[in-house]
Amino acid sequence: MVIQRILVLWVILVWLLVGGEAKAGLLSDRIANFPNWYDKPPVTAAKGDLVYPDWMEGNWQVSSTLIEQFAPLAPEIVTPGFSDNEGYINQNMTFQVRFQAVTESFLNRSNRFLTFPMTIFKTDRSQNKVIVADRAFNGLNIGKAYLGDRAIRSIKVDPNSPNRQVTVLSTGHQLVSIVTDRATETPAPDRFIGTEMTNQFFQGTSPPYFNQVETTTSYQLISSPRLMVEASQITAIYLSPQDPDYFKALDKPVAMYRYKLELVPLE
Repeated sequence: MVIQRILVLWVILVWLLVGGEAKAGLLSDRIANFPNWYDKPPVTAAKGDLVYPDWMEGNWQVSSTLIEQFAPLAPEIVTPGFSDNEGYINQNMTFQVRFQAVTESFLNRSNRFLTFPMTIFKTDRSQNKVIVADRAFNGLNIGKAYLGDRAIRSIKVDPNSPNRQVTVLSTGHQLVSIVTDRATETPAPDRFIGTEMTNQFFQGTSPPYFNQVETTTSYQLISSPRLMVEASQITAIYLSPQDPDYFKALDKPVAMYRYKLELVPLE
């Protein structure tokens, strides 16, 4: 059903990966140890807006493929929609995303700017521009790809907080997503890894549904034979304290999904 699918699929590509710098190698090690995850990632409280490396600027065609999925605590605990998602394994989903330049002063006006140090390609910094995601545009395209053109009525990013986003479905139900924690690593100038923790609250069900989602992504810039970005993305679902099974799982993930992403620049 749509409600179950959006709870799991909406965080496939959050496009909000930035935050405090993790200790060297911790996120790399976490990805290497997948699916043997027994706790949450090393993160700090989310502050500031997303600032991407310069080479992410522009419009991209994204291909996303679910490679594998795990339910570590099954059969005792299985999240809504897990079995339905088996039909997505090895199925290629495509959509467009956009990353654009804005000025530091624009971000600083609400004290939300956080620098992301990348230097592989130089851009004009005379206006102190940085690269951020067009969140509403990206989120709507991702949602349509997975849920259908008519499933989503609107996506609203809180103007006072880039960490709060509300998705309104055609049914009138709302999915509220709040980023709480982040971390990044920069193993090389053409690579970065980001982790983000997001609290989800689905309004319109009885009782309301809560969970917490981790999105950990490793991005790699490819320059030859053509310019593109490859990424390995892992989404992990954790139970919220409101869930009756919370104390059975605590900080262990109850569902895990691994995706292969390819981003090709649009002309």
